[in-house]
Amino acid sequence: MLVIAGCLVALFAPLLGRRSLAGLLGIRLSGLPLVWAALLVQVVVVELPLPHLLAVATHLASYVLAAAFLWLNRGLRGLPVVALGAACNGVTIALNGGTLPASAQAVRRAGIPADAGFLNSAVLPHPVLPWLGDVFAWPQPLPLANVFSVGDVLIVFGVGLVAWSACAPRPARAELSAASAA
Repeated sequence: MLVIAGCLVALFAPLLGRRSLAGLLGIRLSGLPLVWAALLVQVVVVELPLPHLLAVATHLASYVLAAAFLWLNRGLRGLPVVALGAACNGVTIALNGGTLPASAQAVRRAGIPADAGFLNSAVLPHPVLPWLGDVFAWPQPLPLANVFSVGDVLIVFGVGLVAWSACAPRPARAELSAASAA
């Protein structure tokens, strides 16, 4: 949820630079159902009790769906950064048996309780590529307290690049007055 909130903030960030969001409406994305399916699969894997092997396979399949969407839209400026972030997460998850390793300190700071079910992120005894795992914390008592990874940061930054690139600067008021007078 924290990454989704970050992506929403990144989409609206061009407003701070006096840019019009109209350009975002003009973006035509190919394979949009793939990304929606990937997000739905992620929710199902985390929320429903599934056998561990099925949960792992389904979790990894969600990254395949997202990768297909990213490949179809690879020409969009900023999307390669999103793809790099997703690849960091996907490869790390695959190398750690379906779970993104989390830092014990980050988990504590975020106030995340241990859970017996499948966790898409968890403290692992011997993680592979631990620095690409959830090593950062958005701590309690902040809303949406959670842990996040380098890949997550790249995803949010990439979404911001997409938004910034698509949004043209708004004309200054003096330019608008001169244009309407002409």
